[in-house]
Amino acid sequence: MNKLTIKDIAKKFNVSISTVSKALNDSYEISDATKEKIQKYAKENNYKPNFNALSLKNRSTKTIGIILPTMLNYFFVQVFNGIEKTALERGYKVITCISNESYDKELEIIEMLSNGSIDGFILSMAKETEINKDFTHFQETIENGIPIVMFDRVAPTIQCDKIITDDFNGALHTVEHLYKSGHKKIGFVSTLSNLHIGQQRFLGYKKGLEMVGLPFNEDFVINILDTDYKKYEEILLPFLKKNKFDSIITTGESAAVASMKSALKLGYQIPKDMSVIAFSNGILARHSSPKMTTISQHGELMGETAAKILIDRLENKLTDFTTKIIKTDLVIRDSSK
Repeated sequence: MNKLTIKDIAKKFNVSISTVSKALNDSYEISDATKEKIQKYAKENNYKPNFNALSLKNRSTKTIGIILPTMLNYFFVQVFNGIEKTALERGYKVITCISNESYDKELEIIEMLSNGSIDGFILSMAKETEINKDFTHFQETIENGIPIVMFDRVAPTIQCDKIITDDFNGALHTVEHLYKSGHKKIGFVSTLSNLHIGQQRFLGYKKGLEMVGLPFNEDFVINILDTDYKKYEEILLPFLKKNKFDSIITTGESAAVASMKSALKLGYQIPKDMSVIAFSNGILARHSSPKMTTISQHGELMGETAAKILIDRLENKLTDFTTKIIKTDLVIRDSSK
């Protein structure tokens, strides 16, 4: 005899599958008479629930899915550490996947893990997803009862919990700091100009110049594709040579290291002739020569916050969605005056 399914029970009593599911889960939404009838029939016919078919809301795997856009950026490693630490403390396991900045890969991961493998997602969007502005897969996941917490790169139109860096003020305060240290020719190197976080850092840089009374000069800004990281130095060398900066702010550490190498090739001493400051605060910064001054985004704290919010939501401790802004700090090392 074939195994009895929810579908069979629904057919037998001429009700919807959702009614049977609610009756079997003893939901208050179903009348006692209907509940009794369905539960009795299920018991007599030895009905065993198929967990994959049950509403995902009704069962817990105690596992969180993490989707990172890349592992080449140490910031995401820091966030991962924060998530894993908090998840383990609260009795959750993690499954981590990398989208490699691809929309299709991200979609594939979400579909693969949404089959009952995980209770919720913590993710930072793939670059392709943000550029295409196609967030349907996030919306559908949330509608299917799987909560999402987004960090760093978030979808503006999706209603969910979000943890972001204060990118705008991070850049603005860095310009003020450089100006107060006597810098007047401040360049800006962006490898994230097609992402919201990169645009916020650029706008903060512009506003910072305005606040200290320095003119904004388009020639002082260069946008490089982060996929060109092997060519950073050859792209930056003519940029630095032409403008003779006394300081540079970059949106990431790799670009900062390349800026320092290019400056050294031009005979500059760092930080005597040029200060270099980068967003993020990772391994490169501590091991570069000279050690790099950074705008710390507190990746680990971001990860801890994301995990705490997701688990609180899974354990029904939260109702409203929240957007948490993590403030940046300037970590002064040897690459700036």
